[in-house]
Amino acid sequence: MELNQVIVVHKAHDAYSKQWAEKCAAQLEQRNCRVMLGPSGPKDNPYPVFLASAQQPIDLAVVLGGDGTALAAARHLASDGIRILAINVGGHLGFLTEPADTLMQDPEQVWDRLLQDRFAVQRRMMLQAMTFEGNRTNLEPVSDRYLALNEMCVKPASADRMITSILEMEIDGEVVDQYQGDGLIIATPTGSTCYTVAASGPILHPGMDAMIVTPICPLSLSSRPIVLPPGSVVSIWPLADRDLHTKLWMDGVLATAIWPGQRVDIRMADRAAEFIILKENYSYYQTLREKLHWAGARIQYSNNHRN
Repeated sequence: MELNQVIVVHKAHDAYSKQWAEKCAAQLEQRNCRVMLGPSGPKDNPYPVFLASAQQPIDLAVVLGGDGTALAAARHLASDGIRILAINVGGHLGFLTEPADTLMQDPEQVWDRLLQDRFAVQRRMMLQAMTFEGNRTNLEPVSDRYLALNEMCVKPASADRMITSILEMEIDGEVVDQYQGDGLIIATPTGSTCYTVAASGPILHPGMDAMIVTPICPLSLSSRPIVLPPGSVVSIWPLADRDLHTKLWMDGVLATAIWPGQRVDIRMADRAAEFIILKENYSYYQTLREKLHWAGARIQYSNNHRN
């Protein structure tokens, strides 16, 4: 890997993350690297400016924060094939990030390893969504293309009351079910350990390409999660929404409003997010054990047969 031009992003309003971002930027600049530095948060989006002002290819994005900061980076950088080194500095759960001591023990070693190609790249499937007007024969979108690494979610939002949504779902043009409840989650395997698992959906390994449709608190006990192949197109139509409260959310961020007569088509995006793995003994199953606190049975049994 070359380090000629690098994005360094820190979690907005987090002094610790900002301090380390500035330290990383200074070290990279000492190596004759052009650095674009800025905060990322709900009200801070540096990526459009960075991408528009880049005078040469961007080699890497160093993202210091938690999973939310990493998700924002993936949404904005995956389409350009920019690899992401996400480090948990100022974050919480850290499913998508390298541990903080990867950077803090010896930052210079991190840049040496990158220059020497001593790292792994993990590709994570993303979703894209667009809205359409009228019947299925209309293939001209009426919205931008929205991207998500964790999930797309269709559910209502209102400031003054809890709203039950009524949604019809098609898969590849065929009606599958109508849902009455709090909404629908369409997730990637990466997102299966986030909102989806909280809604009693399955956990999928991030090395898979698949889509998970999970109803949120459906009023019908027969409405269950379903796992779809990556080539599927999930179409969701809002029904009986007179007050136009139905919204499309991408990784928990508002994308757009949709109303009866419109549909949102969700499918696998044409580009995957690429995350750099520096941890030499990286294990997804260890991550599950640590982050989800899987402890096994309350009575601990020894396994003398393993060896």
